[in-house]
Order: sequence, then C-alpha cells, then structure tokens
Amino acid sequence: MFDFDMLGLAPALNDALKRAKFSQPTPIQNQAIPLALKGHDILGLAQTGTGKTLAFGLPLIDHLLAQPGKPDPKTAKALILAPTRELVNQIADSLRNLTGDTRLRVATVVGGQSINRQISVLSRGTDILVATPGRLMDLMDRRAVDLSSVRHLVLDEADQMLDLGFIHALRKIAPQLGTPRQTMLFSATMPKQMEELSRAYLTNPQRVQVSPPGKAADKITQSIHFVSKPGKPHKLREILSADKDALTLVFSRTKHGAEKLMKGLVADGYNAASIHGNKSQGQRDRAIKAFRSGEINVLVATDVAARGIDIPGVAYVINYDLPEVPDNYVHRIGRTARAGREGQAIAFCSAEEVDLLRQIQKLMKINIPVASGTQPEAVEPKKPTRNQNNRRRSFKPQAANGGSKPAASKGRRPRRKPAA
Repeated sequence: MFDFDMLGLAPALNDALKRAKFSQPTPIQNQAIPLALKGHDILGLAQTGTGKTLAFGLPLIDHLLAQPGKPDPKTAKALILAPTRELVNQIADSLRNLTGDTRLRVATVVGGQSINRQISVLSRGTDILVATPGRLMDLMDRRAVDLSSVRHLVLDEADQMLDLGFIHALRKIAPQLGTPRQTMLFSATMPKQMEELSRAYLTNPQRVQVSPPGKAADKITQSIHFVSKPGKPHKLREILSADKDALTLVFSRTKHGAEKLMKGLVADGYNAASIHGNKSQGQRDRAIKAFRSGEINVLVATDVAARGIDIPGVAYVINYDLPEVPDNYVHRIGRTARAGREGQAIAFCSAEEVDLLRQIQKLMKINIPVASGTQPEAVEPKKPTRNQNNRRRSFKPQAANGGSKPAASKGRRPRRKPAA
C-alpha cells in the first residue's frame, strides 16, 4: 500500500493530510487519484464508507491550487453535485479540512436554507461549489451564478440522483458548464441508467472499481430477524437495550413512520431523534450534530440519510423497514463499519417484506444469516377494493394541449366565445 505522499499531490495537501492523520489511501483513492491528477475523466465504483470524497477531492484541489487567480464574481471553478443536503454538507466539510491553509474557497448551496444568503456568498465567487441540483437550478434561474468557468465537474452518488429524478436538472446544468472540462462520476452501484449517464457526460473515462456493485463493506456483520409487523417495536427495544450506549441508526420507510417510531422510543426513555423530509434543514443538522457528539445515541431516519451521514462511530444500522429499492439497503448499511471500523447491520423482515428481502439478497449475491424467527410465507400487497378503483376512475385529469375535454354539465349550454 502506498502512502499519500507517494501520489504526487501538492505539498500543501500532503501537510493537510498529515494534520488530519491520513497516512495511507484506501483502494479507491489509490487507483483514482493518480488517474485524476493526469486529467482523465473518472468513473468510480466503490461501497459507501471507502473514501470516495477524498478520491475526487484531493486531485480536484490539486488542480485548483495550480491555477492562478481568484474566481470572478458569481463564478465557480469546480462544481460538485450531490443528491441530498446532508451529503453536500459532509463533502464541503471534508474539503474545507484540506483547504483551510490555502487560498481556495468552498461554498455550498442546498434547499431549506436562505437563498438570499447563498446569493450573497456566490456574488463573491468561489473556487469549489458543492450543491444539490434543485437549489442550483433555482440560483441559475435568478442569474445568481455563472457556471461558464467550471472546468471540473463531480457527480457524487450519481445513481441516487437518478433515483430522485435529477436527470432533468443535470441536462439543464451541463450545457452551462465550461469546456473542455474534467468530469468524475462516483457511486456505490451501477444501474443501467448510470451507464447511459456516463456515456453522455464523460469522455473516454477511466473506470475504477474496487468491489462488485451491490457488495457491502467487508467489516459489516449482517443479520436478519423474521418478525411480524406488530412485533417490530418490541424487537427493536430488545436490541437497543442490549447495548444502550452504542450509536445506532434506525431506518424507517416513511416520514410518518420515522417520526412515530422516534416519539415512541423517547416516551420509553431512549435518547432518540429523527431526520426525514418533513424536518427543516436546521432540525436535521442539529439532530446529526447531536448524534455525532453522542448527545443522542439513537437516530431514526428515512433514506434521506442513507448517503448523508459519515460518522465513524455508528456501531449498528437497523433496517426497521426493508427498503423498496434493493440498492438502498447497501447504502443504508454502509453507514456503519466506516473508516476501517467494524459494525453490525440488523434487518427486520415481516411477511409483507419477504419479496423485498429476496431482491436484496439477489443483488448482494448472499443469504443474510438469520438471527431469530422463521421466514414466513410471502404476503401479497393488498389490492385496492372495488370502491377504491371506482374512486380512482372518477378523478380523470383533463388532458392538456388538445386532449379530450370533460363533458358539459347537464342542463347547461356551453358558453359562447365573445366576438372578436
């Protein structure tokens, strides 16, 4: 294994890495950094928690340090797009730790925060802009940012951006960027759509893959508990009580479910908080900060946090509800066993979720060890009743642009168009 100082990085970066006590690069960093330093486009595939941020961040900073001059007002030299607010903030914090003693500036733009303040920050220009696609589009519409100077583009967790429907935003953002440019695309999974994305935005990319897509980190111990849906609350408390001080991340499928579960835990004396889409950005930031510091030790979350939490001390990830998208299971459990540590991923599976479990195991090409219970027969989701179907058919949207018009009300003649 090489040391960072053997990769050819700028002295300022090597000094920053030593201060942060980083000595040896991870496999994805070891392979990607030399190629990125040479200017190649990169398609990087690795599990969560393996150091993808430094894999693209270090060569990006190195390139920018070699470029003279400050950014012009409203411009950026490099753009990093990520799907969630939490991930944007996590990336920015990592980069600021490396650029603190340099002239480079790092700015973030995400939804849920004051857009006027972000406009003020961008008015001075920035070297590195880390953004969610939606808020960046808002700022572009207001002419608050000029992307024509961007010569480095990074798409982090690109598959989740596709899942969240950001492909349309990417198609609008990309033509506004400068050329020629270096593009780096990183993800933990490689669905077919992402192959198409890489062909559209990368030029002769170097593919860097340190593990098969869908594979979890080696130091994660996985287990499954077959338990009925009504039995899940008791099983969760049983597991939490066995290691009361451990940092535990619990995943719920829905926002309402996450909030209800958190409130029940707090009522039972557990030190818990929640983050999900109905929480403000300030509430989410405070919850993650409290979790990171150990002020709370149970964090209940939806998939909004599956890729936005980089806390090395997370000992347990509990899938209270199995995700409907198999790839999300890999991202969820990747919140533990980070930075070389060990961790446990525990999943609950009810009869309604047996098919979801099969899809997850098929993706990962493993059978998750059973910790308790017996696999039940799969239960088909309830089909809508006849009355529900009738109600759905009764609400037919009016077709736009020449579509069929709704029938005129009985007993009334349609209004005549006034003479010109």
